[in-house]
Amino acid sequence: MDDFSPTEDFISPGLPVDEANTTGREPLGDPEEIPELSDVGCPDELREAIEASMAKYPDRKSASLPALWAVQKLYGWCTPEGIRQAAAVMKVTPAYLESVASFYDLFRLEPSGENQVLVCTNISCWMRGGDELLDAFCEAAGADRDEAGHGGALSGDGTVLVSGFECLGACDLAPMASVNERYFGPLEQSDAKVAIEQIRAGEDVLPDKALSSRPLPGGDGESTDERVTSGKGPNQ
Repeated sequence: MDDFSPTEDFISPGLPVDEANTTGREPLGDPEEIPELSDVGCPDELREAIEASMAKYPDRKSASLPALWAVQKLYGWCTPEGIRQAAAVMKVTPAYLESVASFYDLFRLEPSGENQVLVCTNISCWMRGGDELLDAFCEAAGADRDEAGHGGALSGDGTVLVSGFECLGACDLAPMASVNERYFGPLEQSDAKVAIEQIRAGEDVLPDKALSSRPLPGGDGESTDERVTSGKGPNQ
């Protein structure tokens, strides 16, 4: 009996023939290659941070998020070169990491300023003036309000990104905002101008309204956890 070929001997039962099922798909170009670490000039601190994350997972791709955070921490945003460097360390294609970064709002694929202000506009904050708080931050920073509500807008001097955010998970602080990964609230519209001025002056932002100034749920004892005592966000 002659050998049966599923591609050549396929007979459609009266249905339209999908060539993809019978002949396969032709690639549009050569597949992207994994860059060599020696060719991308990856900084030691970035390589070490990514390798430390990879060591925590059985599958290296599971370290994609912390690797991208490390890139954004170093460069301020997920630069094409930074993504290539991370891809070389992880031995994946840059396209794979870019596809991950483009899925999440907190990864930036273009310059996003030295400081980021995310104003929660979800229902709890919205009911307590979240939209008006976003208006106030945009006015104080000189950022376009419409753009701020659709992915983020830079201030006129390019140093502050202001963005509405769907939910920051701090309804008890409503209305609230995240400034450089630290939570503040409840906020009033007048706080926006003060916060922007403090950001630009390099001062502590609204210390009386910082979530970090509240007592720890476990008690009043001093914490030894650097994530609590450093005063910085986890990715800074």
